[in-house]
Amino acid sequence: MRILVLGAGGYLGGHVTERLRALPDTHLLVGGRSPAADVTVDLASDSPYELARALAKAAPDAVVNCAGAVGGDAVTLTEVNARGPAVLCAALREAAPSARLVHLGSAAEYGPGTIGRRVTESETPGPAGLYGATKLAGTLAVSASGLDAVVLRVGNPVGAGAPPTALPGRVTALLAEAEAEEAGGGAYASGDGPGAAELRLGDLSAYRDFVDARDVARAVELAAVTPGPLPPVLNIGGGEALPVRELVRGLADVAGFRGRIVEADGAGSARSAQVSWQCSDITAARLALGWQPAHSLDASLDALWSSRTHTRAPDRVAAP
Repeated sequence: MRILVLGAGGYLGGHVTERLRALPDTHLLVGGRSPAADVTVDLASDSPYELARALAKAAPDAVVNCAGAVGGDAVTLTEVNARGPAVLCAALREAAPSARLVHLGSAAEYGPGTIGRRVTESETPGPAGLYGATKLAGTLAVSASGLDAVVLRVGNPVGAGAPPTALPGRVTALLAEAEAEEAGGGAYASGDGPGAAELRLGDLSAYRDFVDARDVARAVELAAVTPGPLPPVLNIGGGEALPVRELVRGLADVAGFRGRIVEADGAGSARSAQVSWQCSDITAARLALGWQPAHSLDASLDALWSSRTHTRAPDRVAAP
């Protein structure tokens, strides 16, 4: 089986690639602009014709699209998250119409949830910001493509290599910086007094559906190789809403941080202020793929902290 992964250099793309490389009787191809790519593609700028030529040469049995932008201006988000999937579908219809397409969507497409309720795939989406809106546009393009395609709507991924553009990775960067300061004689371990270490974050009152990056990769594997038609959209999450404070406190505990955690007023993201609750119903993924999460949040945090690098965090404020 020939599987082409787009966006393999990203956070989830890296986990997906590692998982798929271990599959027997599988030839894995990586698409991108790097010199190491097997297939030269750029979903943000390639024309459908250019992409179709590249896909025809690759002759994939399945294509996994992990390419996506979580930040940037409106043009970047639209080019990568909305235009990219649309162009990919057009090219696949031309060059590899029988290939299975697995596209990574986002639970942000749903928008604000109802406290105490898990959202199902039949819920009418109502994204709260531009990121969710552009991801939804990509999902609609895939669902309307007529291809053998499935969108995996991923919750809040946690695990090794999480980038500082989202809360888990950013808090890890801040804690790693504090750890490095302690090694240099700083106040990391003091815990009190005027010189004590302090982690200043945004509002942590929201609830999120966290899912281990390794569990996401396993869902992608199953979606790529499971025979027969699949539902157009499947939720991939932990299946429960946990307080963001629990994630931050758990990560601080893993790091051995004994300073203060301060929630600064007005420091949170606009999207987080609008979405206080997210929780996905993952029943459909269990029925269609035989998938369910296998890693606890504690295991995810252990993997995340173990993968840290001692680099300076992008800023001193983090928000979910």
